[in-house]
Formats: sequence, C-alpha cells, structure tokens
Amino acid sequence: MSLQAQMEAITQIGDRESEYLLLDKGLQFRITDAVNSMYNFDFENAERGFEVMRYTYPDHPLPYFLMGLSQWWKIAVATENESHDAIFLRYMELTIEKAEAILDREPNNKEAAFFLAGAYGFQGRLYSERRNWTSATFAGKNALKYLELSRGEEELNPELLLGDALFNYFSVWIPENYPLLRPVMLLFPKGDQDLGLKQLQEVAENSFYARVEAQYFLFRLYASEEKQPFKALEITAYLHEKYPNNPYFHRFFARQLYAVGRGKEAMEVSLEILKRIENGWTGYEANSGRYASFFAAQYFDKMGQYEAAKKHYGQTVTFGNELESQESGYYLFALLQLGKINLGQGNRTEARQYFEAVKRNAKRNHPAHKEARSFLKKNKL
Repeated sequence: MSLQAQMEAITQIGDRESEYLLLDKGLQFRITDAVNSMYNFDFENAERGFEVMRYTYPDHPLPYFLMGLSQWWKIAVATENESHDAIFLRYMELTIEKAEAILDREPNNKEAAFFLAGAYGFQGRLYSERRNWTSATFAGKNALKYLELSRGEEELNPELLLGDALFNYFSVWIPENYPLLRPVMLLFPKGDQDLGLKQLQEVAENSFYARVEAQYFLFRLYASEEKQPFKALEITAYLHEKYPNNPYFHRFFARQLYAVGRGKEAMEVSLEILKRIENGWTGYEANSGRYASFFAAQYFDKMGQYEAAKKHYGQTVTFGNELESQESGYYLFALLQLGKINLGQGNRTEARQYFEAVKRNAKRNHPAHKEARSFLKKNKL
C-alpha cells in the first residue's frame, strides 16, 4: 500500500469507537497490515504505516510505541548488536513524554498509564539485556507503578494483562534464578507463576497489540522453564506459519522440532535458514546460522552422511567464531563431533586438533571438555 493510500485509510477513520485510541477497532483494522509487516520483518512497510499514524496522531503515544517496538525486533534477533539501541530508547522516551502529557491533563487516563508501563517495561528489557541493572531496576519500578495505575479498565484488559502476566511469573522466577537480585525484588509484591501463565494465554488469544508479544513469552517459557517442548513447538509452528520471514520465529521453530526429536524436519527448516543467510535476507545472521547449521549437522551425523555433517558442524564453528561465542554448547559440541567423525575416518591429526580446541574453549568441568579428554587419552592422540 502506498504512503498516500495509508494516510487516506487512517485519516478517514471518522468518529472514534472508543475514547481510547488503543481500543479503536477501525484503527486496528487499518494498521493490521503494518503490524503484521513488522512481525514479518518488512520494517520498511511497517514503519511507513506507523509514520502515517504519527502524522495523524502526533500527540498520542501509540505510534511512537509501535516505532519503538519495530526497533526492538531488530534488536531481539541479534542481541549482541547494539546499533539499534539508541533509536529504540529514543522512541520509548517519546512514548513516555506523550503519555505523561496526557496523564497531566487526565490523571485517571488508563491508556496513558498503559503506555507508560509498556515503554518503561521495554526499556527495562533492554537494560537487562545489557546488564545495566541500575537502569533496569529504575525502569522496572516505573513500569510497575504505571501498571498499577492502568488496572481497573475492563475493556483494556487483553492489552493490559500482558504486564500483569509477566510480573506474576517473573517476580517469582527472578529471585529463584538470580540470587543477587533477590534484595531488589523484595521491593515488589510477590507474584503467582501459575496465574502468570494463564494470563499470558489469555493475552495471546484475545489481545490485538500484545498478542504476539505474549506468544513470544509463552513459547520461551514452555521451552525452558516449564519443560513443555510440545507446547512450545505448537506456538512456534503457528508463528512461523503466520510470519514466515521472521528469523527469530524461524530459528525457534527449528529448535523446537529438534527438541522433540523431529530431526528430519528440523534439518529441512534449518537448511532454509542457512539459504536465507547466504542470500542476505533481513535479520538472518550468524545467531540463526549457529542454530541451523548444528541441527542440520546432527541429522546428517545420525544418518551416517559424514561429509555433510562435517560441512555443517564446520559452519557452526564459523558462526560461533563470528559471534565470539566459543564457550557455547553448540560451538563446543560441533568441535567434539568433528573430532569424532575425523577419528572414525582415520584422520587422527585432524581429530586431535578438534579435541584440543574443545579443551581450549571449554571449562574443565564442561561435559564436552571431559569427553574430549577421554577421546584423547583412549585413542592416544
């Protein structure tokens, strides 16, 4: 859709269906294409739509929040890349500025409080990713403050519930997994993990703006904390089908196929990821490549196709070097398997080199380190 057509579509909304722009069904219908484009990594089309919204509603926080969310997805796919941080934080600051202006005029405006909670929450996520714990704590406290203020508006609940859900789950999870942060969490009320999961499911089913974000958290939690890989696979399969060009969803779909033992499908999906990296698709980079090459290698290794396995284990190592993640499990086990395959093929010198590389990069108590030592000793390499 052209810029002019998008402007006409958004500006011809007419009378709002709700006092809150967040709940305007007509606007939701008109920006569905832009929102879907964002999650499908067509940022040019998405941001063009959000810019039209900003032109139409220059004093409302929604278009600034969506522009910031667009930057967030550029960050999420490769968190080691900090090139989008500044513009992301700028849009979240603009969201806060616009929402505070509304709240100054209307102290009970739930929508303004929602955007303040959301903007501070996203700031906190980035600061946590960068291990800036002081700023993360400040942002988190502000998010909770405005989250409390935004409650009590029933029609907004599908959107607002995301914050409640994440707080309920992570206020329990953080102290259990990050002991150093326990004193910080004592400042906040205690949450309920089971309730948090139920709330996330409700948001995933009923929200417009927060639906995909809820699904993102659900599949991550099911895959790791909740140990329910088939539920995680169900969500990632849906997300990949709906947003087939999103590299984050693509690689986690491959990962969940691998996790539940569907190795051939994981290999096929992984080869498509590698092809897209080679062809320079937006967002497809070394992090996705590290996953995909390892899953492909594992399948070929299991099938006895050792040259193909060596090729893809080698890719895993190359991507790991590019990311400087030589201590990661994918990197270490790729080296270990390269050592095993070469040993089986009679390439003793190459096998020794790979086993020694494992020892150099892994901590002594790491399983890969122990296995490499065992192979070196057993085979007198």
